[in-house]
Parts: sequence; structure tokens; C-alpha cells
Amino acid sequence: MDAQKVDMFMMMNGKFFESHHLGLIRERLLNLDESKWVAIQMMQFKDPTTSIIVSLLVGHFGIDRFLIGDVGLGVGKLLTCGGLGIWTIVDWFLIMDATRVKNMEKLQQALY
Repeated sequence: MDAQKVDMFMMMNGKFFESHHLGLIRERLLNLDESKWVAIQMMQFKDPTTSIIVSLLVGHFGIDRFLIGDVGLGVGKLLTCGGLGIWTIVDWFLIMDATRVKNMEKLQQALY
């Protein structure tokens, strides 16, 4: 794979992943077949900044968890009103990392 394409991908999408994963992602992309490259470029990742904003505004309804694909946790937060507010506050600190983890899982599925 062309290093320039990979660097451009990393520059455009680096904020969607945890910083300690960026080296591994770059290495895997450099070794990627050309046939998978188009699919990787077309992937849409969830923005951690959007997740924290949604969590601050309507997190007690579980919408933040629905947004990143954690349907079970979203339903749990919805039915308990955010765990009586405690779960909502905890998610203010965890939702950005959870979003990045979900993005990494999505990318790993596409790479294999």
C-alpha cells in the first residue's frame, strides 16, 4: 500500500481512535491489499466529540449508547433513567473512549 495514502487516512481519521492504536493501524494499513483499501476509505466512524455532546445533553435517556451501537446499555440507561443519574455521570467520563473502542472494533473487522 502507498504510504502517502495511509498517512492521509491517518491524518483524516486519527481522532476516531485511541492514540496508542495509531501505530498499529498504520502498520496494518501499509500491509493491506489494494482490494480492501477502497472499503476502508469509505468507512464512517463515530465522532467521540459528538458522543460526549450527546451524552451531556440527553445521556440520561441512553441515546449516547444507542449512537455508538451499544443497544443493550442504551436500553438499560433508558429504563433506569441513566441509572438514577449515576450512570449518566459516569458515562460523561467514559463515552469518548467507548466510542474510540467501537471504532477500532469496526476497523479490525474490516481489516480481517
